[in-house]
Amino acid sequence: MVRPLPAPGRRRTAAGALALLVLGVSGCGVAVSDPGLPLVRGAGGGSGTGMMGGAAAGTVPGDGSMMSGRLTCAAPSSLPGSTVSVVLADMGMMGAAADPAPLGVPMRLRASTTSVPAGRVSLVAQNLGRRTHELVVLPLAAGQAPGSRTPGSDGKVAETGRLGEVSRPCAAGSGDGLTAGTSGWVTLTLAPGRYELVCNEANHYADGMWAEFDVT
Repeated sequence: MVRPLPAPGRRRTAAGALALLVLGVSGCGVAVSDPGLPLVRGAGGGSGTGMMGGAAAGTVPGDGSMMSGRLTCAAPSSLPGSTVSVVLADMGMMGAAADPAPLGVPMRLRASTTSVPAGRVSLVAQNLGRRTHELVVLPLAAGQAPGSRTPGSDGKVAETGRLGEVSRPCAAGSGDGLTAGTSGWVTLTLAPGRYELVCNEANHYADGMWAEFDVT
């Protein structure tokens, strides 16, 4: 027995329902991004769109970063001087629970700008990763390339000349590290020069958490 083909309208309706189902499934866990934050690459990073305070859990488009979820706290709406947002993230699930982080886990440290005028600068760090991170500001010597520091046996680089740190969850200054989903901030007075923004948790620098930052 030959069955009649469904009417064109019915085929379109079925196809539309299938498309909505696929979109509904693929939309689960997709991050909401803020196009106003151009990202600056660290080691191995590409440019993309950043995650701001309140962003949903998921993946940064084209990046593959595994996010811990919404930020549980944010920096004050007004901070002194030039304000720079810095996103801290670790990638994928490799060794997600291991501490210290294994070498070879791709991580990212990205800032909303590569250059600011000399004077007061407020750095706001947002931990969108699964691990604890921090933000440390170090000077770059003349001719020194960012990402070229050699970690010690503890997986950390020397912090000679450190100018400031963000490692206190939901507060300013230094502490025990920014836990997943928290923000921290610091206000510094920076002279013209070349600086490096780093995460100095064990092996995080070697895994790509650094970026050059210039003060003009």
